[in-house]
Amino acid sequence: MIEPSRLLVALVLGTLAAPLPAAFRDDAFVPDQTAPTPSSVREGEHWSEGGTTLPPWPQDADLIFFPVDGPKGLFRYAIDGRNLAIGEDEVVRYTLVAESASGARNVSFEGIRCTPNGQYRLYAYGTAGRFTPVAETDWLAIAKNDPDGYRDDLWRTYLCVPLKFVPRTRPEILRALERGRVSRLEGTGFMAD
Repeated sequence: MIEPSRLLVALVLGTLAAPLPAAFRDDAFVPDQTAPTPSSVREGEHWSEGGTTLPPWPQDADLIFFPVDGPKGLFRYAIDGRNLAIGEDEVVRYTLVAESASGARNVSFEGIRCTPNGQYRLYAYGTAGRFTPVAETDWLAIAKNDPDGYRDDLWRTYLCVPLKFVPRTRPEILRALERGRVSRLEGTGFMAD
């Protein structure tokens, strides 16, 4: 058993050995609540979406079917090449036709932003030869594990320049869709395949 006097001495020495709170120290360093911003850093412009008008109904002659990477789904996918557009807001807007093996078609008018993770927005569904706008929707993240995966393929392979997060030019997009792939030399300064 420890004697009470030794216990008291140990407690006093332990208390004196403990560090003092910052308020009692001579070298008290209190970090800023927020880090200072260098004068060279400027606030970026806030992105805003431009106006959107619904395109005409897609014609079979204008459809460009493209392969979707990964497991083969229930549909073949095509883009209406005539009405593919890149807005001043850098949104690639397109009419998508998803055709089943029986020939039934789902038609939609969509947009993709070439952000680091990709975003899409649905503007309208098509039935009976005309588009019906959907209620205003938010931009949604492109799912990497979507069973069909066409939006991820469009964003990753056909519509956007990798690591630059800007849309390809309209001719580059159409050429890539028609070939079913992007040339490995495209954008390098060398002649494409």
